[in-house]
Amino acid sequence: MRITARELNRSTLGRQLLLRREPLGAVDAVRRLVALQAQHAASPYLALWNRLSGFDPADLDAAFGDRAIVKATLVRITLHAVHRDDYRSFREAMHPTLRAARLNSRFTASGLSPDDADALVPELLTFADRPRTTAEMEAWLEARTGVPPKSGAWWGLRSYAPLVHAPTGGPWSFGLRPSYVASGARPALDPDTSAASLQTLVRRYLEGFGPASVADIAQFATVQRARARQAVGALSDTLEEWEGPDGTALFDLPGAPRPAADTPAPPRLMAMWDSILLAYADRSRVIPPQYRPLVIRVNGDVLPTLLVDGYVAGVWRPVEGGIEATAFHTLPAAVWDELAAEAKGLVALLADREGQVYRRYAGWWAAMPSTEVRVLPG
Repeated sequence: MRITARELNRSTLGRQLLLRREPLGAVDAVRRLVALQAQHAASPYLALWNRLSGFDPADLDAAFGDRAIVKATLVRITLHAVHRDDYRSFREAMHPTLRAARLNSRFTASGLSPDDADALVPELLTFADRPRTTAEMEAWLEARTGVPPKSGAWWGLRSYAPLVHAPTGGPWSFGLRPSYVASGARPALDPDTSAASLQTLVRRYLEGFGPASVADIAQFATVQRARARQAVGALSDTLEEWEGPDGTALFDLPGAPRPAADTPAPPRLMAMWDSILLAYADRSRVIPPQYRPLVIRVNGDVLPTLLVDGYVAGVWRPVEGGIEATAFHTLPAAVWDELAAEAKGLVALLADREGQVYRRYAGWWAAMPSTEVRVLPG
């Protein structure tokens, strides 16, 4: 079975609720979407606003508050918001990656070893039976080990230990100074447990982002391709195989929705680091290759984008009077009208939260090439 590039795009948009806004609550939506990038606290809110009809930010506030949705360092070793039922298996699947990435030379320079970390984690989780600030965690660690703050020890443990971020208030539930609380999970030191959980992660990934290649799976989960390949092999009896537009083998769940190539895709104003821009090794599924260096900057910042006909077509930012939209190519008047309608909704969302969201990243616009720039009034 073969699938075209445009069909892959529509598959992603359909499963990521970007072909139409759906009447779902925040908890059910996050379960459908698998993982929302949460490196910036506002981004999960904007991601759901783009995907849900009648989205109420208070719904997500409440989900974070009662931990129906948890925010933690997970896939791609960055902050993501996931459904609480997914957290344990995702965490277990990524245990080898987190161990290698966080108990490295920066961590051991503190004088602690990876074995010391394993011994410390149960005590750390007991201490984190309620939300603890970074200062409290560093003080505990110093009292327990003699390792001073800023040594690299807490930097490693905060991601390696199964901790989740506790809401601290502010416009988007989480502020710039995080607090941490024990997740209730324990590290998956058993390789068999980690391998089984990776199979669960693969199935969940395909539900939200398939069809996808082994390289795509490895990119999303930040696991070695050999591990991703083994997980796909273990699931082979339950997966379909497709041939991608370049001949790459793609895998998917039987009966999963794959909309037709000509399915209309409405314009959207996407959040920074939106998952559809980062969930694949081959990002041309959504980002035209010539635009990739414009929206994914050299330091890893992924700018808020215009999505037009399912593909990145420019960037946006809030300005006085509305939303400034920078298009990388000429857009039809009808598309600008649709973007203007989206801008009104976005300005309304931001008005009660943070009108100038992402303002700290405004410097990227100084040399941004453009075909057309418009301020879309709110």
